This record gives sequence, structure tokens and C-alpha cells, in this order.
Amino acid sequence: MELPLVVGVDGSDSSLQAVDWAADEAARHGLPLRVVYASLWERYEGVHPSFGTGRPSEEIMAEHIIASCAERAQLRSPELKVSSDVLPDDAVSVLLHAGHESFALVTGPRGRGDIGGLLLGSVSLTVAARAVCPVIVVRGGEQSRQGSFGRVVVGVGDATESSAAVRFAFHEAEARGCALDAVRAWRRSAHKHVDHPLIADDAARVNEERASALLTDALRDAVRAHPEVDVHRHSVEGPARKVLLDASADADLVVVGALRRHGHFGLQLGRVAHTLLHHAQCPVAVVPLRA
Repeated sequence: MELPLVVGVDGSDSSLQAVDWAADEAARHGLPLRVVYASLWERYEGVHPSFGTGRPSEEIMAEHIIASCAERAQLRSPELKVSSDVLPDDAVSVLLHAGHESFALVTGPRGRGDIGGLLLGSVSLTVAARAVCPVIVVRGGEQSRQGSFGRVVVGVGDATESSAAVRFAFHEAEARGCALDAVRAWRRSAHKHVDHPLIADDAARVNEERASALLTDALRDAVRAHPEVDVHRHSVEGPARKVLLDASADADLVVVGALRRHGHFGLQLGRVAHTLLHHAQCPVAVVPLRA
């Protein structure tokens, strides 16, 4: 059975943008779309007897939000198979549970309950750091959300740790019919011979060549599997966080990996992914890999 793309909604402008993006993404991959809304009204209603004849306001709001979001997705892509659910739990639990049976999870960067001025809401951050499936946080301007740049970027670190992210990025580029920019950052080694610039230049050249070789190795299997994808390799000097943030300015999607270590229950999100989720200028996909 085909796994659905799942989008979490709460009625905020941010989640409506996520619905639009998710509808386009599901149509692009030929997947069903599942819209979910987390509501705890059932839990609270079960604690105290209700003496009123009307329906709880939270129930009415939940049904209105989920119905309007599902309709919005259907209108955006009439051929799309859309389902919707109001689930009795907190948003993080709902999305993490849904992630076990989904192609990917989609969220907006902030929800209704987040404090104004936050760069990233707590729900999106926690889900991206703990989910067992890819999580896409839909941020950035309209151009990137609409896929106007024709460019997917993938950050490539260690070949093993980046493998899932690389595969995901190739699938995205192929489905979109766009170019894939594979980026590996490298840094100059601290060198004792500061008075010998030629030696320092030689060391930098060695580091750059090593980065290029590692990038080629990390992409080899995916290039064979997706021969139609136009791949551009970039070995760029600088901190990986800054390099990928710069790349996000004219990209439709940035893809990075996140290592999930068995037995660790905290937020498992590296510095690069954390920075991109807060500051990238386009949607960000975090693709987990079990250690």
C-alpha cells in the first residue's frame, strides 16, 4: 500500500502554506495526502460532565479547520486523493505517530500557539528532530515554495550519514524535473607555517580535492540510479551551516541528513539542520538515518 504524505495543520497562515506545498508535493510524487489536526478536546470533555446541549467549541473549531484544509488541498490539486483526521492528542505525538506510516511529514515553521517572533515553532523543531521519516518544514518566500528556481540542494557530509538524504534529494529532483546541487563544505586546516603562504595554499588545495573526492563517492550510487538528474557538484570552503544557508537563497528545497542514535530520546538534530530549520530561505527537508 502506498504511504501517504502527511501534513499537520492548526489553522494558522503557516499551516495553510504547508497544505499548499504538501498538495503540490503529493501530486508530484503521485501520493495520497493525509491532513491531520491534533485536538485534546475529547480528553478534557471526558474529565468533567457536560450539562450543556451545544457541542464543545474546540470540537467545532477542529472540524472546521480540518475540513477547510482538506478542501483547500483538493481545490489546489483536483486529482489528488485527500483524507483528513482530527486526532485526540498533542501535535507532536500525533505527527510522530503518523510518521511511522508516511512517506514524509510536512509542517509550517510556526503554529497558532507559538510566541510571536520565534524563528521556528517548538512542534516543528521537535518533530524534525525525532521523526523516523523525512520531515519538511515549509519556510521561505513564495518563489521557493512554488518551486520557481528549479533547483534542489543537498548537503553532503559523511558518505554513510548522508546516504538517506542524498537518495531523498535525487528523488525530489527527478520528480520535479530540476537540477540537483550537491554541496560539500570544507575548511582550511590550521597550519603552523603561517609565514609560508605557498605551503598553506597547498594544504587548502589538498583539502578541497579531498572534499571533491568524498562528494563523488557519496553520490555514486544515486547518480547511477537516477541518470536523468542533472547533478552539479560543489566543494565550497566555509562552515557547512553558512554554505547551505547561502545556497538556500535561490533554491526550492534544501535537504540535509540527521543521524538517529538508538537509545537516545532527546532531540537528535545536528548543528547544520538546526540552523537551516531556523534561518533557511526555502523549505527544508530533514532526512533521518538510523545509526
